[in-house]
Amino acid sequence: MDDFYTEQLIKKQADSKDTLKKAGLIVLTVLSVLLVFVIPVGIIFPVVMIVVDVLIFSNMNVEYEYVFVNGDLDIDKIMNKSRRKRMFSVDTDQMELLAPVGAVELMQYKKVRTYDYTSGKNHAEIYALIASNKGELCKVLFEPNETIIEGFFVKAPRKVIRK
Repeated sequence: MDDFYTEQLIKKQADSKDTLKKAGLIVLTVLSVLLVFVIPVGIIFPVVMIVVDVLIFSNMNVEYEYVFVNGDLDIDKIMNKSRRKRMFSVDTDQMELLAPVGAVELMQYKKVRTYDYTSGKNHAEIYALIASNKGELCKVLFEPNETIIEGFFVKAPRKVIRK
């Protein structure tokens, strides 16, 4: 068989919003511990806050996996290296354009709903994939490697703009 298969794993860096969430949760947890000294029955609050901290902190450890097979791209979100959720799936028939972010061809798609599946690194090579998803256009930001870009180019050369 002549299957074209590649996968790529991208680890998402914590941004300022994630850091603010973590700091807020830690402050609330400390306040709930201090509340025990005021209200002795309030021992349940620190226990609940610790459980909430563990659950939310583990969900902030995120990786994105891009799997490209014969013109189909699947983007999965992996939380805490244990749970996986399919975030986006598209094939070349639904795709309208694949271009580097900042390309002139993307100007007409500025107001389209955007989904960000990138690492958040400053100097990453981010591409925008414009596709029809459930009847509406959407823009997916991701960081494909050269193999994924080449795979899209082989399947739909007129829809791919390379750097």
